[in-house]
Amino acid sequence: MSDNHINTEEKETPSNQDVTGSEQSRGSDDFIHQGGCLCGAIRYQITHRPFDADYCHCSQCQKSSGAVFQAWMDFKVEQVEWIAGKPVEFASSEHVRRGFCQQCGCTISFRDTRHPGYYTLTIGSLDNPNLIHPNYHIHTANQVSWLNILDTCERYPLDRS
Repeated sequence: MSDNHINTEEKETPSNQDVTGSEQSRGSDDFIHQGGCLCGAIRYQITHRPFDADYCHCSQCQKSSGAVFQAWMDFKVEQVEWIAGKPVEFASSEHVRRGFCQQCGCTISFRDTRHPGYYTLTIGSLDNPNLIHPNYHIHTANQVSWLNILDTCERYPLDRS
């Protein structure tokens, strides 16, 4: 970690606790955490727990991240504060904007222009990604055949809707 990163104290969360699913864990004032890109040019702070989180196995997430799936967490726009830099966005489809660091290429964000009040960030970009775990899998029809994730999360062949 470079010297220009700002650290916050993080509460320990048991690994078996669903930090996105219970009413008491949502929107608590003591949940302030930070994250950013690989090179540190982009830094953000979240002030609430995400209202949802998922694994996405779609081909666009695979291509944009270079991984076989992407783990995402969802927020209201006002719960995300950019404290250094901002992602550059690529229009990967008519309504989707994928954000990345222009310097290191790190995947950071996802926005659907049809839902302007919401912002999605990669769980892996958190300084402590153990704080959040996904609740479900989407686009499992496109999941690579050799990947076997043994969890109890609900699975959807396409979108969850």
